[in-house]
Amino acid sequence: MKNLLLIESPGKLRKLAQILGSDWTIKASMGHVRELANDGEDSLGFDLTGDRIDCRYEARGTRGAKVLAELRQAVKQADQVYIATDPDREGETIGWHLQQALKLKNPHRVTYSEITAESVNAAIAKPRKLDQSLIAAGRARDCLDKLVGYKGSKHVVWKLNNGAKSMGRVQSATLHLLCLREREILAFVPQDYWSVWVEYQEGFKAFYRSAGKPKAVHAKEPEDAPDDHKAPESDRVITQAEADRVVAIARTSPHSVFSVEGKITSQSPPPPFITSTLQQSAGQKLKFSPESTMKVAQSLYEAGHITYMRTDSVTLAESFCASVRDYLQQFDPQNLPANTTRHKSRNNAQEAHEAIRPTDIRNMPDELNLSSDDAKLYELIWNRTLASQCAPVQLQKTRIMTIAGVALEVTHWEARGQVVVFVGYTRYWNNLSADNTLPNLTREQLLTLKVAQADAKQTQPPPRYGEPKLVQLMERKGIGRPSTYAPTVKTLKEREYVTVVKSKLQPTALGLELDAALEKLLPDLIQPEFTAQMEADLDRIADGDQNWEQYLTQWHRNYFAPAIASATQKIGTEVKIGTVRSAASYAKGADSKGSDAPSFEPKDLTRFNCPKCQKKMGKVASKSEKLKADHFLKCSDGSCSAVMFWNPGVKKYELPYSDRPVDPQAFTDHPCPVCGALLEKHPYTKEGTEKTMLRCSILEHRKDRCKEVAFFEGNDGFWSPKFGTIAVQASKPAKSRAKKR
Repeated sequence: MKNLLLIESPGKLRKLAQILGSDWTIKASMGHVRELANDGEDSLGFDLTGDRIDCRYEARGTRGAKVLAELRQAVKQADQVYIATDPDREGETIGWHLQQALKLKNPHRVTYSEITAESVNAAIAKPRKLDQSLIAAGRARDCLDKLVGYKGSKHVVWKLNNGAKSMGRVQSATLHLLCLREREILAFVPQDYWSVWVEYQEGFKAFYRSAGKPKAVHAKEPEDAPDDHKAPESDRVITQAEADRVVAIARTSPHSVFSVEGKITSQSPPPPFITSTLQQSAGQKLKFSPESTMKVAQSLYEAGHITYMRTDSVTLAESFCASVRDYLQQFDPQNLPANTTRHKSRNNAQEAHEAIRPTDIRNMPDELNLSSDDAKLYELIWNRTLASQCAPVQLQKTRIMTIAGVALEVTHWEARGQVVVFVGYTRYWNNLSADNTLPNLTREQLLTLKVAQADAKQTQPPPRYGEPKLVQLMERKGIGRPSTYAPTVKTLKEREYVTVVKSKLQPTALGLELDAALEKLLPDLIQPEFTAQMEADLDRIADGDQNWEQYLTQWHRNYFAPAIASATQKIGTEVKIGTVRSAASYAKGADSKGSDAPSFEPKDLTRFNCPKCQKKMGKVASKSEKLKADHFLKCSDGSCSAVMFWNPGVKKYELPYSDRPVDPQAFTDHPCPVCGALLEKHPYTKEGTEKTMLRCSILEHRKDRCKEVAFFEGNDGFWSPKFGTIAVQASKPAKSRAKKR
């Protein structure tokens, strides 16, 4: 009797063959083998008729057709067929496609979360039928994403004619989060303040408290947030005079201890990894991108070292927890808690998986023969998993309040200390700030002042999101699911909607403009709450509580079709078209409106080095009327997309606006009179003379709502014929570059 096991990834073949033996044939589908056809209205590949959806599927390219042909031959030679695609909603849907394409009557569905002999054999022993509710949710997601992506892109995004290529249900909501933060940064106006502190001969530092009360302790950020702890500060003093007054009191008055508080607190261990927290921690500690993290995790899973890596459950199998307790009992008995530690998944966590963990806790990181990246990620997973089952860390926390001055001139100062009494789980996963030990003091004890000082500071704008932080935000907002985080970030970068600057994601001019347009044209669709609600609807379908065809047809009829119709009417009136062109569109030769000409490769290498990778740049001929020359420069490295255009005004090649780094020195402290963003200084040349003007710092606003915002340099600052004069220090008189005659 010959059994056939159908899996997704060929990386699992060798390991599964070792487990199952010669009685089994194992074939890989190489992921998806079928997809919706690109025919019918808007190339959707399905028709919405009443409350019905008629889908037309086809092989996914020549590779999909070839794989299906090979699988059909394997099916003919098998007595029993088992479908062992990945244990999630997407895997269930791929299993259904295999059943349909191969015309399998009664395939056995088996799932396992780790590729070990115990788990695989247990799954084979208890097969089930394909879950039709999970399949319905998977098909609904496919149709929903294509409906939004294809119709939204064709009828809205392409008509903007600004270089934007696409929109998407998850993609556009994620871009909106990045653009909201970028606009906060651009509109931010820094404020001066002073942090006042004292240092005592007794060996500690204390910070000023204006109300005489301890500073409130705010809820800390999630454990996987980037480790960029800010230095402690006093309550903010907003004038130099007040800061000087407080320092004077501190320097001229006796100091004594007002109160001493100390207590032992415990901090529970973090849960084991789920997809999002793995991506966050790998980004923070290993500098892996979400995409790289998932590739390495896939490799570890296929080799049988970890459990399935797409999950949002923090639960662990009872048998595994028992093995961890045995390990701790043998090697670290003091860290063994009285009872098994259990962590609770978030309310909307899906799928009945385990968390991401080693398949065997006794497979030590330094004992496995792994590549460098595999070893690093495995060690991260091993440490986090073991820590999740350890005893809490015990902390001695101390707070000292001191006073200086008399009567109405009393000032209060606070010092905080923390010392680890029992390391607990932090032996394997340290998420604590450094120890800060305070001396043993008693109430009313006199202190000897060493230093009293006020540090001048400025408030800082909110930081841009790094990729790990964005994944955390997507999870918190309910945008997408574990399998979509990494592909979404990758798509935003490929579409040139965002760029990476100093490991942070910064929207490009194209990304900002597209988001601003969608905010006017399809405002609901880019809101995280709207997207999260659609995810909740898909969950209801997966649970069998909602008919997927009825849901999607009603959603299209009642919301999406009217929204698209309304958006198309606004293009050209409420939203202007053709304002930004992507740099890549020129590099690919897409110079004519709406066309996709063949890509051009750089020829005639020049002496100019690429500003991104330092390789030589070559000339690419172009007839575009938008360019100031008959060519542009493109990097000779095929993996680098950098291009530069000739600027005759300054007689040099320049990067497109979307790729230029932000110059913080160009920003002024004055807001734009129209939109409130900061004004920026812009140098230009007129009739051979170098001049400076002030303009709105947001590119897309300069081409629309703020196009009349222009302040010209004068003797008393900068002036505008419409908005008057503002007192910004003028530049030094420009020297004329005009040739003397």
